[in-house]
This record gives sequence, C-alpha cells and structure tokens, in this order.
Amino acid sequence: MHEHDNILLTEAVERYISGEMTPDERLHFENLRKADSEIDQMVVTHTLFMQRMNRYNEWQKFHASLNEIHTDLAAQGKIDSPALKGKAKLAYLYNRYKRVASIAASIAGLTALMVSAILWSVTPKTHNAQQIENLSRNLSSLENKSRKQAEEINNLKNSQGSDAKTPEITYSSGGTGFIIDSKGLLVTNAHVIQNAQNIAVASNTGIEYFAEVVYTDPVRDIALLKITDKDFKSLPPIPYGFSRKMADLAEPVFTLGYPREDEEISYNQGYLSAKTGFNGDTLSCQIQISANRGNSGSPILNNEGDVIGVLNGRQKDQEGVAFFIRSKNLYNILNEVKNKEKNDSVIQNVKLNTKSSIASLNRTQQTKKIQDYVFVVKVN
Repeated sequence: MHEHDNILLTEAVERYISGEMTPDERLHFENLRKADSEIDQMVVTHTLFMQRMNRYNEWQKFHASLNEIHTDLAAQGKIDSPALKGKAKLAYLYNRYKRVASIAASIAGLTALMVSAILWSVTPKTHNAQQIENLSRNLSSLENKSRKQAEEINNLKNSQGSDAKTPEITYSSGGTGFIIDSKGLLVTNAHVIQNAQNIAVASNTGIEYFAEVVYTDPVRDIALLKITDKDFKSLPPIPYGFSRKMADLAEPVFTLGYPREDEEISYNQGYLSAKTGFNGDTLSCQIQISANRGNSGSPILNNEGDVIGVLNGRQKDQEGVAFFIRSKNLYNILNEVKNKEKNDSVIQNVKLNTKSSIASLNRTQQTKKIQDYVFVVKVN
C-alpha cells in the first residue's frame, strides 16, 4: 500500500470513528472492514490511540492547572516559592514555561509516533502486534500518572475551598427515540423521560449527545426532545414519511429500537392486530410484535417505510402484544408546540415528511437507511 493511500485511508478511519461519515459512506466502510482484516485492525488501533491521546490531553490540562494553583498560592504567601520579582521572577517564569514547552514537545512527539504507528499498522509485519502492545502499555502508564495528578489537584482545590469539578453524569437506558427533524428534534414516550433530571441520546454508533425536553403530553404518552449538544451536526434528509392514515388489519409492520441493556439496535416485525389500543383506546392501535421496556418510543413503520405510530407499551399478560400511538397525533402535537414555542426557530421550521423516500427498497435496505435516525434515550 502506497504512502498516499495510507494517508487517505487514515483520514477515512478518523471520519468513521468521529461519526462524520454519511450513512452510505459508513455502510461502504463497514463492508470494507469486514472484507479486509488489516483495515479492521487499523480502526481498532486508531480508536485505542485516540482514546489514549484524549486522556493524555486531560493530563496536560491538569498539569497546567496545578501550575496555576501553585502560582496563586505563592502569590498569596500560603506556600514557599521563589521570589516573584527581579531576576528571581524571570528565572521562575523561565523554568515554569520551559516545563510547559517540554510538555508541548512531548505531545508533538507522541502525535508523530501515533500517526506512524497507525500507518505502519496496515502494512503486514512480523512483530506488529507486540510493538503495538508495548506502545499501548506506555500510554497506559501516562494515563495512570494523569489519574494521580488529577486526584492531587482536586484535593488541593478542595483544601482551598474551591469548587470541585462537576462529577460525570451516570445515565441509564430509558427507551428509544427517533428523529422527526434532521436538525435534532426527536420523538419518544412521555413515560421514558418522566422525572428525568438529565437526558442524553446516543446514535447506533455510540455517539452521545445532550438533549432537553421541548414538550411532553402524558395523556397521549408523547414527548419531544431537542439535541442541544454543540457537537451534533444536522443529519441528511429523513428517509421515512409520517402517515396520517389508519393501518389495515393484518398489515405488516416493523420497528427498530434498543430493547437490550447492551444498547445495540434491534429489528422486530409483526402485524396490526386491532385498530384500537388497550381497553378500546382510540388514540392507539394494537400490534402483534415482540417488544420490551427499551422499545418504548420506537417508530412503527409499514412496508413503504412510512411511520404509522410510536410504540408505547406491551400487554404484560400476553406475549407479543404491544400498542402504539398513531402518527396523526404527532401532527397535532407539533402544531401545539409551534404555538407554544414561537421564538424557537428550529421548532417553527419543522415540517413532517409526508412521503417516504425508501418505499421502493427492500426491508434490509430500508433498515440500513433508517437506523441512523433511531437513538437510544438515556435518563438520569
């Protein structure tokens, strides 16, 4: 493999890991990974190095923070430090910034080493695995140093009465949601986000984004979420449409959602078994399909790839019996939200697709197009 091809492939791997590929590009690249074990190994190795480098960058920030705390405490006279005036001050600053420069040089060298290792990983060599393992061990050592310094800095900040760093939020899987506007508006069930203090959504590639509740209707069991994360980029046009029509009895339906704790997207299929929901509820319909708690908020689609409803529950005493809220309720709810959120440009510009662009595709192809628009909803 030529060096130019290596660089292009490395760029493709970085776009794949960071989630910047379009759905079609991602599908093509994943097929390439399956067909070429060296490319697959390259993705694994690159992911490892990116994780390590991110942690090393955190270590650099901690180190800089420790220097700032040291300077502040010295200025307040709370600790002994070289005199901060005259030649002594110059020597102090020189030593301080010399250390920072050394760290920068180390990072530059480590970056060059990382790129070399990635390019080298796709070229078959005898001791490739062993050398990558050695490099990984060295990075692990840096990570351990970073963790220790983080603890020391936090302890020092706490001793001076400073605010501690906000702890990382721990989420649990709440259910499923799916995109109704490519700028980051999703629909899920109201009961999925009930009493949630914090909400995040994650794509089928595992990328997680912060989200907030825009609207919730416990009666119809519908909630609208908006992705507020600055890292989120608008998606390509939504492939499915939203149908106002009532489905027919025995009409085939399918769904995509996150029913399992490992947060892997799953496909299920079934058929419409009743035109009303539980106890004759006219807002919903009954379907014969396998579902569990994590499927709540999943889209229910027909053969043409139109969303006909939002799955919101199952009958506990009957295996395979579930219910969904009809899509026509989404149109009504969206009009209510637009009247309420008149200053929100994202909400005001939302217009549900009335026609699917995947009607002519087979079920496998439809699923591939849809899965990038279905997210796991996490709550705290």
